[in-house]
Amino acid sequence: MSTTYLTTSYKDREQVKALGARWDPDQKKWYVPDGKDLAPFAPWMPAPSRLTALDARPAALPTAAPSGTDVALPNKGIPLSRLLGGVAQAVTQAFRSSVWTTVEVLKVDARRGHVYLELAERDPGGEAVAQARAMIWADTAIQIIPAFEQATGVVLGGGIKLLVRARPTMHTLYGLSLVIDAIDPDYTLGDLEARKREIRARLQREGLFDRNRQLPPPWDYRAVLVIAPQGAAGLGDFQAEAGRLERFGICTFTYAFSCFQGEGAAAEVLKTLNQAMQVCRARGDLPDAVVIIRGGGAVNDLAWLNDFDLARAFCELEVPVLTGIGHERDNTVLDEVAHQRFDTPSKVIAGIEQVIVKRVREGKANYTEIVRVAGQALTSTRRAVERADATVRHQAQRHLVTARETTASRMADVRVGALQSIRDASQATRETFLAVRHLAAEQIGAARQQVPSTLAEIRTEARQTLRQARTESGARLAGVRERATLDATHAREAAARGIADVQGHARRLVADARTASQALMREIAGQGPEKSLGRGFAIVHSGGSTLTSARQAAPGSALDIQFHDGRLAARTEDPKGIDTP
Repeated sequence: MSTTYLTTSYKDREQVKALGARWDPDQKKWYVPDGKDLAPFAPWMPAPSRLTALDARPAALPTAAPSGTDVALPNKGIPLSRLLGGVAQAVTQAFRSSVWTTVEVLKVDARRGHVYLELAERDPGGEAVAQARAMIWADTAIQIIPAFEQATGVVLGGGIKLLVRARPTMHTLYGLSLVIDAIDPDYTLGDLEARKREIRARLQREGLFDRNRQLPPPWDYRAVLVIAPQGAAGLGDFQAEAGRLERFGICTFTYAFSCFQGEGAAAEVLKTLNQAMQVCRARGDLPDAVVIIRGGGAVNDLAWLNDFDLARAFCELEVPVLTGIGHERDNTVLDEVAHQRFDTPSKVIAGIEQVIVKRVREGKANYTEIVRVAGQALTSTRRAVERADATVRHQAQRHLVTARETTASRMADVRVGALQSIRDASQATRETFLAVRHLAAEQIGAARQQVPSTLAEIRTEARQTLRQARTESGARLAGVRERATLDATHAREAAARGIADVQGHARRLVADARTASQALMREIAGQGPEKSLGRGFAIVHSGGSTLTSARQAAPGSALDIQFHDGRLAARTEDPKGIDTP
């Protein structure tokens, strides 16, 4: 039986090998082993034999064989491999070249360089309406997959939509599959962007798109709620810096973990967010901000977060949202609606630290300013106190000098007044005494002169009335004597009182003058020579006596000038300018 060789290109080698072809090193060609169905290899056969028709008619029923003998089973229908081979030939004839088709990737599996995919098509309700298996041979995968991932940033995986160029193939053993030889990156990017545009437009129609961004930024950070995937690399970078802030009691961080990719990721993130915020609201202690972070990844890994319900929840939060999802080139709807977007988790914690450092610097600057103003006020107050103290001292010294001068003047006036009062009192006493003596002498003299004549008259009259008035005269004489005695007594007492009053007043004046003089002498004694010398004065001695006037210094006389810290010897040389008496 002749060997059937195949006409293949280098890129077809894996496909024909998978179908069962073998390599002939001598001919350097692939061939179909004997007994293998040729139908799956029709595209590579140089002159493929076509099956014009499949005889599906059943053979005639055999007649009954005699009992006791072997019976050969008749041929009924065709083998399954021939049937499927015909289907494979029909598929090959119908799809001689690849066709562009839109698919959704359910699963991706790579083995020995080949990439095997499970594809589907879904209706608007999410129900699958078609499914198929596909493969990308290793030599093709090396060319198209890196180019696709570089152009889109999407890693080939489940959950993305693709526009692929594929050729259906039918294998009698493996069934129908698609062989993909090209992927359009623009379609995938457009699908991802279209999904974000739809979410963005709905949020804008409902007036929610800018709500979180319009919240006032946190003035400072004391409590932060962090939502992140468990064990993410970006979370570790964030926690390294956040832990330092917590150790110093600057800010506390509460972590809530959720899956960020795969089916149901957005719903799980939303549930985690709501549960964490309910706990905060129950405590009555809302965080200063909600941080959502994850490490970098493929665009399709981040695409799971482009969910309308999740984005709306972040828009409606009453606290600012900070995002650190992926890298600088990555973008999700959550980044667009967040209060502030950072490229990475490390930059999120750096931004928080910057605000904290800014507040600390402001506090330090305010403290420095307070200290400076307080220092200025203290200096001004100290200067004012010093000026007031100097003023008080000056005024006190001035008043003291004035008081001393006034006291000296008043002491002199008192002394002069006391002396004058004493002299006046003495003079008044002498004059009063002389006047009393003179009056008494005059009265006695007048009485002596009048007594004889009066006595004669009295005697004459007395003789005449003696008999009549003897009784009355005796009584009246006794009354006159008594009155005269009383008048004399009163006169002596009045004179004594007057003298006593004058003497008492004089004594008081003298006592007051003595008290004032003693006080002045004490003041003068308290201001003795030593204190005068201490204030810068000097005492000049000459010939053993103290000079109090320049006139007392004779020309050429030796002088001894005493200071508070010693003496100096001097001599008068020029008498000019000295006004001698």
